[in-house]
Amino acid sequence: MIGRLNHVAIAVRDLDRATALYRDVLGATVSAPLAQPDHGVTVVFVTLPNTKIELLQPLGEASPIARFLDKNPDGGLHHVCYEVDDILAARDRLKAGGARILGDAEPRIGAHGKPVLFLHPKDFSGTLIELEQA
Repeated sequence: MIGRLNHVAIAVRDLDRATALYRDVLGATVSAPLAQPDHGVTVVFVTLPNTKIELLQPLGEASPIARFLDKNPDGGLHHVCYEVDDILAARDRLKAGGARILGDAEPRIGAHGKPVLFLHPKDFSGTLIELEQA
């Protein structure tokens, strides 16, 4: 069901600092910051030859990333994102198998302009998983 790894997301307190680190120290290509108000974050994508790193900074105190940073003050790995061919079919298969979909289980448009869903980390060995329609 899952396809290729789309990205690994890292929560950061200072997006400018993290972006400079990836760009200037590691020599990576990074995107411009993109505010995602529906998700409560501002994101920057670091392009790698085989995948992307998504740097996430909270967009306001109500952001789920702000809550994550409260628990993890230094930031860190937030989620991994896998591609699926059909997000609704994937959702239905997961629900039938007992997996919990976060929110109302309806796909929302993610930072790449494609439908996404998040799976409860307790169902996946403590890892928050994002599914993105390919």
